[in-house]
Amino acid sequence: MAEGTIKRVTDKGYGFIDSGGSKDLFFHMSSLVGVNFDDLREGQRVTYEEGRGPKGPCAENVQLA
Repeated sequence: MAEGTIKRVTDKGYGFIDSGGSKDLFFHMSSLVGVNFDDLREGQRVTYEEGRGPKGPCAENVQLA
């Protein structure tokens, strides 16, 4: 699993992970495992699997590191 940092969370149920690469990865609250979306904060470390969404790469199986 890859690791990254929560870069931004929105009040609409999605956010972005700084993966250390050139682009941030989108994630939706339905991709979270073992954590509630409301408990996520910017700067938290997470693990995830990179997947493919309708608009390109996204993070799946997002968990706190």
